[in-house]
Amino acid sequence: QVQFVESGGGEVQPGGSLRLSCASSEFTLNHYNIGWFRQAPGKEREGVSCIGSDYITYYADSVKGRFTISRDNAKNTAYLQMNSLKPEDTAIYHCATCFYYKDYIHADFDSWGQGAQVTVSS
Repeated sequence: QVQFVESGGGEVQPGGSLRLSCASSEFTLNHYNIGWFRQAPGKEREGVSCIGSDYITYYADSVKGRFTISRDNAKNTAYLQMNSLKPEDTAIYHCATCFYYKDYIHADFDSWGQGAQVTVSS
């Protein structure tokens, strides 16, 4: 299984911003769709955003207009810029290869790294 390393998490106040990064030392991201997923305590994992190898992007309704996914193939890294953060965005965020099907973002594999903790609290 491919291992991704997520970074950039932290604690911010409501309305704040964070940028998450997703990298892999063993896997070339160029040809794959890369997505962000999050899981809050007591809740199921949710697909947040997915960017195709063709740069087409998808977002969950809960983050549209606030989050922006991007990729830098030269750096073999994907990003999630999160603005106007809300307490309900609090979760552990993971990246994985993804696909978009029937209005939802799905992970290709159910295999997850440590993730990045994002806490939005006043």
